Amino acid sequence: MDKPTHLIEFETMLLTRHTHMSARSRGDEGHLDRTSYVLLSRISVEGPMSIRQLSEAFGLDASTLNRKTASLLAVGLLERIADSEGGIARKFRITREGQSRLTAERDEMVSGLDKVLADWTPAEVTAFAAMLQRFNTSIEDLAGLPWPRP
Repeated sequence: MDKPTHLIEFETMLLTRHTHMSARSRGDEGHLDRTSYVLLSRISVEGPMSIRQLSEAFGLDASTLNRKTASLLAVGLLERIADSEGGIARKFRITREGQSRLTAERDEMVSGLDKVLADWTPAEVTAFAAMLQRFNTSIEDLAGLPWPRP
């Protein structure tokens, strides 16, 4: 590990491992899978989106998104609505239940982060958040897939 980027790669690998292990330890019942969490988060921040808009936002093909949105429709976390701008395509909007589940999941994650960061100073937490946002924004810029932030 002769370059700082080697250390970043290693630590991000561990971060994704910890996140994955944390999700597995909670069990699947009542919890959103990663894809649902990310998709609902995007719609929650951006508002109703069509399959085309989701495809552009995530860089995924429409068939993949059709399957995922269908599963979220089936469990009542998304609903189809007419395009408020008069377009032909229907859009997907997060339901009250979807927002409630997303909020509960996010609150649980924030609570876990509060425990992990309990011995950090507020300044350290703020600095880490700013660097992490800059890191993610750099990735988004390179990929051409910006993520809206609240």
